[in-house]
Amino acid sequence: MPDEESESVSGRTWAAAAIGLLLFAAWLMGHPSGGEAAPGPGGRSSDVSSERPPPVYAPHIPLPDSRPVRVDIPSIGLHAGVVERGLVNGAVDPPPYSTPDVAGWFGGGPTPGAAGAALLVGHVDTETRAAVFYGLSSVTPGTAVAVSRADGSVAEFTVEAIEVVDKAKFSAERVYGAGSRPELRMITCGGTFDRVKRTYSANVVVFAALTGSH
Repeated sequence: MPDEESESVSGRTWAAAAIGLLLFAAWLMGHPSGGEAAPGPGGRSSDVSSERPPPVYAPHIPLPDSRPVRVDIPSIGLHAGVVERGLVNGAVDPPPYSTPDVAGWFGGGPTPGAAGAALLVGHVDTETRAAVFYGLSSVTPGTAVAVSRADGSVAEFTVEAIEVVDKAKFSAERVYGAGSRPELRMITCGGTFDRVKRTYSANVVVFAALTGSH
């Protein structure tokens, strides 16, 4: 859970969201398979900095809450619907493998464009084909990400950093934590695939900041 002061977002707090994310991580650790969408908890490792990548862009005025309905990253040909995912039996329910071209938004946290760090997760592949975030590892700093929202607005993000984080060294505080600056995290699997355990060794984490809207 982030150790910084929690920010209230329409009755939700980031502290509560972080708890849900850790539950999500625990669910994934117990359900290994090809193309799993988000990280195991790992805990903070002594050789992994707890500091997030330094911000590149000045803070943008946060947008009102509105759930995401679509994410577009034209530079990698990503155009996908977004569905809200919540807690089921104490864990976040990720997008099912039957809909691999859909990204999931963690509804217990901020909406994209609102204050704090919104989270989008997606599978990298399935047993037979590429999935929604297959090309995520190829984005570069400066890449534009557009998130269409239910109120008709579009939150415009710009990628600040991309990291491949070993699951054994994953820091939930570092990846999920944020203050009031409107940010976006996009997470999928990466690293090497263990064909015996049917799981990936790492996660691709994209850090982006809100830089505009229309």
